[in-house]
Amino acid sequence: MEIRVAGDARIDVLRNDDGYSRAVATVALAEGEVLAPFGARETLSTPNYLTVQTGPDTHILLSPEHLQYINHSCDPNVFFDTTRMEIIALRAITPGEEVQFFYPSTEWTMDRAFDCLCGSSACLGRIAGADQLDADALERYAFNQHILDRLAERLAEAA
Repeated sequence: MEIRVAGDARIDVLRNDDGYSRAVATVALAEGEVLAPFGARETLSTPNYLTVQTGPDTHILLSPEHLQYINHSCDPNVFFDTTRMEIIALRAITPGEEVQFFYPSTEWTMDRAFDCLCGSSACLGRIAGADQLDADALERYAFNQHILDRLAERLAEAA
C-alpha cells in the first residue's frame, strides 16, 4: 500500500510499506511542458546521493524538497534543465505515472553508483555518471550544458 507523504498540485510523493518513495504526476503533461521549476535550498561543492549537479563544481539540494523523490530511469519521461532550472516533460505523461529522469543527464561523476533496476529495454545496467557512458548512450540521451562541456573537453584531450 502507498500513502502520499509530500508533493504539490502537480506531483505526489508516494511511499510504500517498504519505505520506497516515488514521485508521480497528478496532471497530464504534454511533451515539452514544464512540470516544475526548481532551485537550490543548499549548494555544495561535491555531490551526494541527494544532489543534482548544476555546474562543474556545483551540486544542489533541491527546492522544493519533494523533487528529490524523482527517481532514475534509463527511459526517462522528464529532463532536469539546469540552465532554465525547470523540469521538462520529454514526452506525454499521464496522471499517476511515475516521474523519472536519467541521472547522468545532470551528473558527471556520481557519489553512489548503482545497479539500475528500471526494467526498461534500454536499461544500461550500471549507473555511475556521464563520464562512464559509452558512445551509444551518449548519442541516445539529452544532457545539460555542463555535461556537454565536460564531454567536449574529454574529446579534445583524446585528440
